Amino acid sequence: MVISRRHLLQFAGITPLSAVFNNAVKAEPGAMPVAATLPYGVTTAAHIKSACLRVRDLAGMSRYYQDTLRLKVLAQSAEEVVLGVANEPLLYLTSIPDAGFEDPTSAGLFHIAYLMPSRVDLARWLVHAAVAKIPLDGFADHSVSEAIYLTDPEGNGIEVYSDRPRDQWQWKDGIVTMGTKELDIDAIAGLTDMSKDTYNTAPAGLRIGHIHLRVGDIDEANGFYRDLLCLATTSAERDNAAFLSSGGYHHHVAVNTWRSAGAGGRDSSKTGLGWFSLTISEPLLYEKQIKRFNTAGIGGHVPDGYIAMDPWGTEVRLIKA
Repeated sequence: MVISRRHLLQFAGITPLSAVFNNAVKAEPGAMPVAATLPYGVTTAAHIKSACLRVRDLAGMSRYYQDTLRLKVLAQSAEEVVLGVANEPLLYLTSIPDAGFEDPTSAGLFHIAYLMPSRVDLARWLVHAAVAKIPLDGFADHSVSEAIYLTDPEGNGIEVYSDRPRDQWQWKDGIVTMGTKELDIDAIAGLTDMSKDTYNTAPAGLRIGHIHLRVGDIDEANGFYRDLLCLATTSAERDNAAFLSSGGYHHHVAVNTWRSAGAGGRDSSKTGLGWFSLTISEPLLYEKQIKRFNTAGIGGHVPDGYIAMDPWGTEVRLIKA
């Protein structure tokens, strides 16, 4: 069977991607070699470390992320499961069995974006998604990256992506060119053997590359994430979205008001994003961030760093490396 971009796009979000792959595809033991180095986006002075979701079905959500991304359980209790790769925690699932589901028009999580170490790893994961019959929401070529989108069983958005080489990113006056074009799925899938699933475990270099949030107001979001958190704007000025980063990455944090304009504070008794953390590897940057938060009277010190709430109640944890 010849797999075309048209077929894949036709089935995305309607039926499991596996429907467009040969039914004879089967899993075989043995993972392919992982990348020797981490992607650039998680080596900058400030970058995403991990995130926490408040969930109703702790066991079911844990299974989903183990099956879908092949994350492994690093720690677990009746109240929380910690998932990650090697010894690197990426996703914390906190049990709130009686929680209501967060309204998708409120402030909160748009998606957590999992950054593959290489395009080949993204290709391997795509075949795995077909074998595992994982429904996908869509595909996009963002110029700087290639992305696949899906939604977990409790409505939390997920992006699985790989970056293009940095020397292919186009910058002008501190603004990077990012768009949304049709993804060349044929080129990605052609990087791996589509007759077998080799994605039996997540690559050791898999990390959370960025967090995308729903907010109530872009100016207010910039006041927190740009002015207090010291992340640099990397996108042209828009009234409904902003993209911010450290160290010349295309973005570590994105915010939008596409469905949440005017949203007020979040309800911590609902499901959704509990918190996310950033590792700060440069002492001067860390001190600058903390000084700004202290001056604004926002947040406070904890043993491993500093915690602050954004204007809508999303907790941001700063970790001093």
